[in-house]
Amino acid sequence: MEMLRIGADFDRYEELLDVILAAFAFMDGRIDPPSSAHRLTPASLRQKAAQEIAFAAVEKGQLVGCIFLKPEEATLYIGKLAVHPAAQGKGIGRLMLARAEATARELGLACLRLETRVELTENHRMFAAWGFGRAAENRHAGYDRTTSIEMRKPLD
Repeated sequence: MEMLRIGADFDRYEELLDVILAAFAFMDGRIDPPSSAHRLTPASLRQKAAQEIAFAAVEKGQLVGCIFLKPEEATLYIGKLAVHPAAQGKGIGRLMLARAEATARELGLACLRLETRVELTENHRMFAAWGFGRAAENRHAGYDRTTSIEMRKPLD
């Protein structure tokens, strides 16, 4: 398993989009509003990678996962954490979160932050097992109910 920083020389955005869409496909029909992953394109991923800190997980030459990190005032926001379904259960997500923790520490940030949809209770349990705690309930624009759960992990 290799973790690559997605930089200016990265040219596998079509493949990266395929990984994200495959990883997020289980949400289709379960969450409302639908995942923002459906609005991604190779060009928007390139732009996102230029604005954020992104890593790709590569196994035997194939992209199998990614994580996008956005520094905020006191936290490092984790977005588009994705592991291809065929590669899940191998600890790739945990490796990417370890990379996020290391990045936060390098930047002097004291906490990791992420959001997961309210319907995805299995994600809530997984992130809790990885040390994240529920911090807030949020709603998407135009919704009068909670649509996402914010979770945080303080770093020592």
